[in-house]
Amino acid sequence: MTENLWAPWRMEYILGPKGGACVFCQPSDLELARRANAFVCLNKYPFAAGHLLVVPTRHVRGLDELDGAEADGFFRLVRETVARLRAAVRPDGVNVGMNLGKAAGAGIAEHLHAHVVPRWNGDTNFMPVVADLRVMPEYLQDTKKRLLPHFSGL
Repeated sequence: MTENLWAPWRMEYILGPKGGACVFCQPSDLELARRANAFVCLNKYPFAAGHLLVVPTRHVRGLDELDGAEADGFFRLVRETVARLRAAVRPDGVNVGMNLGKAAGAGIAEHLHAHVVPRWNGDTNFMPVVADLRVMPEYLQDTKKRLLPHFSGL
């Protein structure tokens, strides 16, 4: 007998309105920390538990649009986010990356952002390949509660 593994949170993304106001320019309850030039928030549709985004405060599409202070603040916050995420969830590794443009895989191409994703040995399994499904071991708001103390004072 086949059993189902439910991921109902995906339907909100699939059926939700596309376009409109930039999601990164709107206030969010998923934000963990904010600095003058960038902020850190949880990814609403994560690839792994603890999947964070570092986002420039100013609405820009590409790295080349950041001035020197913005680029410095953005990348310093990426570095600090990795350090705090390592302390919070003790991953075996961390993926850091950016998808610049739709053709490169950006889901939100109109506002630059970096992904910071904790990884553990053995955390990738057959589910994404066989069922186009990711298994999340924790609710998003529980992940926020776990991480928030590590981002205080940032």
